[in-house]
Amino acid sequence: MKDILLVDGYNMIGAWPELRLLKDKDLGLARDRLVEIMAEYQAYTGFKVKVIFDAHMVEGVGKNYHNHLIDVIYTRKNETADERIEKLVHQLKRIDTRIHVATSDFTEQSLTFGSGALRKSARELLIEIETTEKGIDKEVQKTQKKKNSTKIQLSAEISEIFEKWRRQR
Repeated sequence: MKDILLVDGYNMIGAWPELRLLKDKDLGLARDRLVEIMAEYQAYTGFKVKVIFDAHMVEGVGKNYHNHLIDVIYTRKNETADERIEKLVHQLKRIDTRIHVATSDFTEQSLTFGSGALRKSARELLIEIETTEKGIDKEVQKTQKKKNSTKIQLSAEISEIFEKWRRQR
């Protein structure tokens, strides 16, 4: 079963404390940070993530970008993120696909749920992100321990000889 997560970008930016603070300084930075966070989430969970932004806040109306292996979608002029998400739910819905929609907009949650998508509030997704980050940290620590346990201590003289051999290649 394939999982797709559609994220209402500005909804998350307005709801997550880190992104809210960034938005007050620079909206572009907040968007970029959200995409980075969602890229980590995608890599860890295996979900295909699409982040949808209302285009009235940016140039490049109606464009789709691929950033950090995430699909970043800006709506067309006079199209809201909610409308684009609804269209995507209908386009992507298949028997072998589960679609999740992350938004705290209650109307949008109801509409997408009625279309067969699973809903996540901004708070629920943030909790999942925090859990994901902890999981990533544990994996990194495990990898570090494995690397350290297989390292053979070499004297400075032997290390220097190996380094000379490596550079001669």
